[in-house]
Amino acid sequence: MTAPNTSTAVMARRIEPADSLDFFPTPPWATRAFCEHVMPAVWPWPDRFRVSAYDPACGEGHMAEALADYFDHVGGSDIHDYGYGEIADFTHPDWWPLLNGRFSPADPSWIITNPPFNLAAEFVELALQRSRRGVAVLVRNSFEEGEERFERLYFPRPPQLMGVSVERIPMHKGRWVINGSTATAYKWFVWLTNPPHDWGHCRTIWIPKSRRTLTRPDDWLRFGGCSDLPKTHKAVKLMEAQGKRHALSVEAVRCNMAMERAKPGSIGDVRRHMEALL
Repeated sequence: MTAPNTSTAVMARRIEPADSLDFFPTPPWATRAFCEHVMPAVWPWPDRFRVSAYDPACGEGHMAEALADYFDHVGGSDIHDYGYGEIADFTHPDWWPLLNGRFSPADPSWIITNPPFNLAAEFVELALQRSRRGVAVLVRNSFEEGEERFERLYFPRPPQLMGVSVERIPMHKGRWVINGSTATAYKWFVWLTNPPHDWGHCRTIWIPKSRRTLTRPDDWLRFGGCSDLPKTHKAVKLMEAQGKRHALSVEAVRCNMAMERAKPGSIGDVRRHMEALL
């Protein structure tokens, strides 16, 4: 009999302290998959990316930077200073003035984010008031459930589209693990601010496997990725004894590669560089 996996990093229901900031970076390839497959379905017109996008829970910029690969203008903010974007509480009534006009235009065309799960419904409601074209959130599949959420959000404002990722999107608290895995399923919920009159139902599309095709060789450096070591690795017991996390930081890998003057060509190369340091 196999013991159940109770790791809070992979369970569909995360158990976290009440004051947790719920920072789980989105892998860059997952945001690119949204742009490649969901955006054309929800906005089929040729100007879909010639507008602005804003991430109000940007963390360290993992989603915002990937959106910038597509949209003409991208900005971000977060309630906590992660070193990227502005510092502002999206749920605050004066959220926009808190940004001091550092993002233009004043009303972003799209608000696209991976919100704190416990505040996701509130984020959607506020985003629909503050965006000109639409809102997209990446949340756990369980977000579509719940009587209170239905009465508050789905009954008055059903989404126009849900994008189901056929491939699991690994998210780890506080870091992007390039070789991560997860038992949690995620999907995109998309609302149009002013949906066409003939779009009175919610469509569902499936996002094909994208991790391998939409991951770029420089992502691990650009987005500060790290690699989890397998439990059987010779360095794991040593790190456990020292109370360290089973991952090698991107700073250590960057330093090592600067000395070797080599550049990775794939995720496999990245992992080999990381393990070589051990």
